[in-house]
Amino acid sequence: MISRIREVRKAKGMTLSQVAEKCEPKTTAQTIGRLETGMRTLSVDWLNRIANALGVDSAELVDHPRREDVGVAAILGPHGVHAPEKAAIVLPPSPSSDQVAITVATGVGDYRAGDEIWCRKMAGDDFGKALNKDVLVPRPAGRFLFGRMIDRDGDKFLLLPITAGGRQQVVTDPPWIAMAETLVRKL
Repeated sequence: MISRIREVRKAKGMTLSQVAEKCEPKTTAQTIGRLETGMRTLSVDWLNRIANALGVDSAELVDHPRREDVGVAAILGPHGVHAPEKAAIVLPPSPSSDQVAITVATGVGDYRAGDEIWCRKMAGDDFGKALNKDVLVPRPAGRFLFGRMIDRDGDKFLLLPITAGGRQQVVTDPPWIAMAETLVRKL
């Protein structure tokens, strides 16, 4: 079995230490490095632990002949575009049960008509991770708020609207908050 842990980890923009920290139970960066390079045997248990830490399906971490990757052809930086020094891949978004999406019908704030905003639902313990991020918050009667979470005080959350001139909203004890994490924009 040929491992793709390093390629997937780099495509996710994570370090060995970050993956090790997100593993359940936690492990060391050295262990993740050994599993990546084949210096340590990659068991199904390790494969699943690392896949969960990276937020991908475990099948993404194993190479097989029919896999089609999206290769990185160029890197755009402050001085223009250039070829990557090493071969790299990008991973398409993979849906999971804790994700919801917002489709943008009319351009608002930083978002354009036709955009899709993929959001990940969070439980109450994780709400603090959404500070200074765009979030979707459910309201009674099937309504929603979408804006930047700018403050938290206990079970109260202050949202700044994404539209200019809109009023700040206070939400108390929402059942969930979904943090925007992926923007899909057709060019």
